[in-house]
Amino acid sequence: MRISECIDDFLAYLTVEKGDVKATIETYTDDLNQFKEFMADCDVKDLKRDDISAFIDYLSKKGLRTSTLIRRGTTVRCFYLYLGREGLIKISLNGLFLPKGEKHLPNVLTTSEVEVLLDGFNLEKENEIRDKAMMEVMYASGLRVSELLSLERGNINIQEGYLKIRGKGEKERIVPIGEYALGYLINYMTTVRNKNVGAKSKYVFLNKAGKPISRQYFWRQIKYYASRAGIEIELSPHTLRHSFATHLLENGANLRQVQQMLGHSKIETTQIYTHVSTKRIISAYDRFMEGK
Repeated sequence: MRISECIDDFLAYLTVEKGDVKATIETYTDDLNQFKEFMADCDVKDLKRDDISAFIDYLSKKGLRTSTLIRRGTTVRCFYLYLGREGLIKISLNGLFLPKGEKHLPNVLTTSEVEVLLDGFNLEKENEIRDKAMMEVMYASGLRVSELLSLERGNINIQEGYLKIRGKGEKERIVPIGEYALGYLINYMTTVRNKNVGAKSKYVFLNKAGKPISRQYFWRQIKYYASRAGIEIELSPHTLRHSFATHLLENGANLRQVQQMLGHSKIETTQIYTHVSTKRIISAYDRFMEGK
């Protein structure tokens, strides 16, 4: 059977048996038609494993984006697996190389932007006392949003100034928290939280109904406070965590120590922040040279 015939059968299989939506089918059709043309619609028994790599290399030389290369390579891989299940080819795809997605450096705030953001709260309002405490703790300790929102009262050691955090994979770590952030955390707990209907809850940060703060609320509020402070870069819930790591490294912190504080299992994950720091230093140098 030629590739074109098998493509029709494959698309019918996706539609009827897997129930894939129209948009997915159209994407698969386009990808496989590209592959069919590249292979001159040969008989599928003549297909080889290396044809997938050759196809991706061909597309790469045409200047296609990495995301497109990944998608088309994945589509053809799925097509091969289908042909294998149908007994039309016997090709192992173990270890097949596909392009990796582009890694984007995280957005970080400058130290002055962090100061403007964290100084912009109205501490006459109870919700802003709480929100300030949340953001101070996140920036001071580099917590993930999920770790911040699930922080429990019993895991705060006020005397020693550290938090006990249960991170990804249920791994536990000890994270120091500076006196400044700890002061705002204590202020929230003694002036706002102790009056909350959920005061007996084990969770630290509560909404008015006494329930833990949601991730959606935190995302919405950090964008709101940043906008109010005139900060224009695109923020995510992890912006303060990214900024924490970058600022530590810029001030000479040891990469291994930052890895431990962030709870990264691999140091390669932490190393991305060294690239952020370098990028910012180069940017500052360029602005200096433009002013000369």
